[in-house]
Amino acid sequence: MKQNELGAPEGANRDRKRVGRGYGSGHGKTSGRGQKGQGSRSGGNTRPGFEGGQLPLLRRMPYKRGFTSPFKKHYEIVNLAALEGIPAGAEVTPDSLLAMGLIDRRQATTEEFRVKLLGDGDIASALNVRLHRVSKGARAKIEAAGGTVEEIEPAAAAEEAS
Repeated sequence: MKQNELGAPEGANRDRKRVGRGYGSGHGKTSGRGQKGQGSRSGGNTRPGFEGGQLPLLRRMPYKRGFTSPFKKHYEIVNLAALEGIPAGAEVTPDSLLAMGLIDRRQATTEEFRVKLLGDGDIASALNVRLHRVSKGARAKIEAAGGTVEEIEPAAAAEEAS
């Protein structure tokens, strides 16, 4: 096959519609514009989104207010009840929670990956907790059980600070 033998496949290119060339063409008289009305006039057309006087879709949609801050920090929430089966002395970090399946894997892949521990539930074993945020109630319960709590900074924030 040579370069001059290449071409568009059969039926890919169509001839343009030649209107106003008599009855025999099938596009004579009104030239496919119908009878009377706005669409039959030269220059007559409707703006995009016009629905013939019906309330347009754009106006039927609810009005949106406010915005989403690009600086908002998203935290994956974990409750104390989820840490019930962890043996005493174990270290609880975002990576260990991810390995246990307590955190959504999709959230963990983002750069700004933070975890907050809330105090819903009880804990008996002494754990070493190293997370981004820990609520006062959770901190009190962990320390009462003999564990330690340390708040860490996310990797992206730590890089910006240094």
